[in-house]
Amino acid sequence: MYVEFDESLVTGNKEIDNQHKEWIDKINKLVQCCENGGGKIEAIKMLEYMADYTEFHFGAEEKLQEEVDYPGIKEHQQKHAEFKKAVEELHDMLEEEEGPTEAFVNAINKNVIDWLYNHIKTFDCSVATYINMKSHPELV
Repeated sequence: MYVEFDESLVTGNKEIDNQHKEWIDKINKLVQCCENGGGKIEAIKMLEYMADYTEFHFGAEEKLQEEVDYPGIKEHQQKHAEFKKAVEELHDMLEEEEGPTEAFVNAINKNVIDWLYNHIKTFDCSVATYINMKSHPELV
């Protein structure tokens, strides 16, 4: 299953939306590697590449939330920590296997793709709404 950036994932923050598109591209490359018979080393490299971008992206989101005094930042950081742990578990799973298995791809779908859709549509969109409300109090 591939991730597709569509209107339901638009937060309205151009920087974050562009990062989400880049992040999705990295996730899709990992899935493609697994589905096209990429070996263990290649899959590990793709997973690490995605994990590095995840760190960058979460850092940018959390910095933005700090700048605007977002009241839900602690919960948001907790969700980010949960995702990082899931990525670590995927890495461990891949290390234990001969290569990317069907179970590994299923775990990507559940722990990365499903998580991503839910997180952007709920947590990230709520941050964008907060920023818009704070920037335009006359609209509230």
